[in-house]
Amino acid sequence: MAEPEFRATGVRIGKRLRSLTRAGQVRISDGRLELLTSYGSEIDSAPVQAVRASRPWFGPDDRATADLNGKRYQLTLGEQDPAPGEPGPPAARRFIEAVRRAAGRGH
Repeated sequence: MAEPEFRATGVRIGKRLRSLTRAGQVRISDGRLELLTSYGSEIDSAPVQAVRASRPWFGPDDRATADLNGKRYQLTLGEQDPAPGEPGPPAARRFIEAVRRAAGRGH
């Protein structure tokens, strides 16, 4: 298995008003986006070309949305990238860029 193109841990993943996990994982690997619980169980996954990632119009800078398989997930990542060697999720902006890059849609 190849090294993931993007990986974030400690991500809050929710759907509408319901929290699915407070310390989940987001991974882009082998052309797929995977949303995982803190235990590594799959919440949802889809080919990255079929995923739409964006930032909500209103809200904090640490939020992103991901549309997979007709479902919209709210992701709470970091407002900014953690310092080198420090734990914490990367910035929401980096997640959106990684989805676009993996899908071949540019920057």
